[in-house]
Amino acid sequence: MAMSCPPPSTSEPSREEQARALCLRLLTARGRTRAELAGQLAKRGYPDETSNRVLDRLAAVGLVDDADFAEHWVQSRRTNAGKSKRVLAAELHTKGVDNDVITAALAGIDAGAERARAEQLVRVRLRRESLGDDETRVSRRLVGMLARRGYSQTVACEVVVAELAAERERRRV
Repeated sequence: MAMSCPPPSTSEPSREEQARALCLRLLTARGRTRAELAGQLAKRGYPDETSNRVLDRLAAVGLVDDADFAEHWVQSRRTNAGKSKRVLAAELHTKGVDNDVITAALAGIDAGAERARAEQLVRVRLRRESLGDDETRVSRRLVGMLARRGYSQTVACEVVVAELAAERERRRV
């Protein structure tokens, strides 16, 4: 009596399995918001009901969590890039995070912490600058650096003036 093996399975993975695999691949590279994943699925032609089922399942197991994403994003971008609260909110908004989640993620940043971060950025940059005859050029560059990171003109100017004075005094000693 000859034994035979069952024929190999030739069934294609379902669209839902393909969508889940795509999401997992994207999440392997970096954390993403639900809206980003939904956008990628839509771009590849997955129907909304398939996308919603896959994203609901990923959210249920904790792989997609916009609140957690926002907390990590704020901490990382604030620490590494020195971004202001205003810029962080705009970045999260473009990633599809809800306004309530954005507000909660940015709740820990007050005006004092924002100003302290701006002062720190200016201090680090000033150490590399030569304070020769053209302090207005240095001042303009520092204000521009803070503006690109989203700090208001008032805060940027106040911080730069104060830190320039402190740096001049430090170099005098």
